[in-house]
Amino acid sequence: MKNDKLNHEVEKSLHDNLFNKGMDRRTFLERTTKIAGAALGLTLVNSLNGLPVSAASSSSVVHSLGNEPDLIFPVISDVHINYNSDETLKKFVTTLEQLNKVAPKQDAFVVVGDLTDYGIASEYDKFMAAYSVRKQPQAVSMFAIGNHDYWNGLSVANAQKRFLEKTGMESIYSHKIIKGYHFIILYTEDGRTEGTFSVKQIEWLGEQLRLANADDPKKPIFVFHHQPIKGTIYGSEWGFSQNRDLFYDTLKEYPQVISFSGHTHYPLDDPRIIHQKDFTSIGTSTGAYLWLDSGRIQGEVPEGAGFLNQALIVEVHNNKVIIKRRDIHNDDWTGEPFEISYPANKHNFKYTEDRDKKAPFFTNDAMLSIVNEKTTATGLTIMFTQAKDNLLVHDYKVVARNVETNEVAKEFLAFSEFYKDPVPNPLTLQIDELKPNTTYEIEVHALDAYENVSNSSLKVLGKTLDGVVKDVTISLSKNVLKGVEDTVEVTVENARIPKSDWIGLYEINDKPGPIAAIWWMYTQVTDRTCKFTYNPKNNMYPGRYKEGSTYKLVYFYGSGYDAVASTTFTVGSK
Repeated sequence: MKNDKLNHEVEKSLHDNLFNKGMDRRTFLERTTKIAGAALGLTLVNSLNGLPVSAASSSSVVHSLGNEPDLIFPVISDVHINYNSDETLKKFVTTLEQLNKVAPKQDAFVVVGDLTDYGIASEYDKFMAAYSVRKQPQAVSMFAIGNHDYWNGLSVANAQKRFLEKTGMESIYSHKIIKGYHFIILYTEDGRTEGTFSVKQIEWLGEQLRLANADDPKKPIFVFHHQPIKGTIYGSEWGFSQNRDLFYDTLKEYPQVISFSGHTHYPLDDPRIIHQKDFTSIGTSTGAYLWLDSGRIQGEVPEGAGFLNQALIVEVHNNKVIIKRRDIHNDDWTGEPFEISYPANKHNFKYTEDRDKKAPFFTNDAMLSIVNEKTTATGLTIMFTQAKDNLLVHDYKVVARNVETNEVAKEFLAFSEFYKDPVPNPLTLQIDELKPNTTYEIEVHALDAYENVSNSSLKVLGKTLDGVVKDVTISLSKNVLKGVEDTVEVTVENARIPKSDWIGLYEINDKPGPIAAIWWMYTQVTDRTCKFTYNPKNNMYPGRYKEGSTYKLVYFYGSGYDAVASTTFTVGSK
């Protein structure tokens, strides 16, 4: 009886908030850094169905004996199925098959947005074809829409309509009850990278939380949304600003909430992927490619970032929730499971921002050396024993000091490459932009995920070679292409080891940054040379690529617009 009333309230709340409170539609063009944008707008879909699933009364839930959970469900995100490649599709298939192996009795399966790369119909078809044949029949499917799922040139309303039609979801956001536990699925309301959650949607969220709390305040409430809340988990700098405080304060009233978000592509290995203050937030990583903090020499998207594929498995017991982190790419677990006790009490939260005060340290036998065979006129390569930490060594601070002048010539942060399996030990790093024929003292300190710095450091002396510094150059196999389908071989010489370096294609008078690249790619360098074939069929803005026009290929250092070389070509007639 209690849940019959609850179900009625959930359905009435959906009707009142969605059917009777329309939102003005607007259309605008979203430009995103180096990635294809789309024509976007803002609307609410007026065909939502809020009926809960398996709405058993909390009083009728029979808790399993022993260690068997009452409820179990995987959570994944950012699958990024691509129309032009099957790489992420293969990873998705591996994910589904491995999750079925380690969690053979799933009650639900959740995907927290970015099912596709561009929201194209064929991408959804690939996703659903792989999912449908591997889905456990008893598991309730819950998919949230992400910003990439809007990047198809459709209006917001039509992009949402396609999402619903292709995925089979009955509503763009919903409140479901599975075996007595509440699942609230939110949606980002347009294709903006930062994300949009309107006041109307947040008010609806508040009403659903009230209903869930009234049902049983001792149970967890699961909330899912694509972009993270800024100021919470590792990677939440990529979260939303608009209505952020209203969103946070709405959840703040319910310490039993566990909020799952995707979007960042940040790895699960970092302990900050879970955050507790007023409630619990956790990131869900990605099934596509790795993204990381800025400011490290390996770059935000380090070389080989496509290896990453991770997932969460959530086990719900009568007095706790256990969240296990799965390295799909390594067919193993990473880190210790997170354990959250219930009934929730924020004063007993253990995954707080200030939970770690212990600094990392180098063992007595740790060593730092120069890799002589990789020394150049402008660079030194160092190799050293990784430090240790109670949770995770995240970074190293490297300082190169000119011995003759005692001036700091180079100072930077480098990832410990904790995201790799296995973590490399010793770690090898390259120090660029030094002077020829100069001796440097290299000093290395270790930092953990909470920015505790090692008390001790490692030091070594190294000298660069005498020689002439060569500029980066780009050469083409031809300077006039025969039509818009013709390809060209590109060679970049004197390139550095990539640190999120990339090459973009622009019209001759375009200004990179304010104007998005027609096409772009991250560089892959071997022996200071990057070779590739430019194929116009991969253009993200094909309408800007025409016969009779001149284009420039620009080589950029880092993930911004620090251009170091360029060359031009003309597209002639076929």
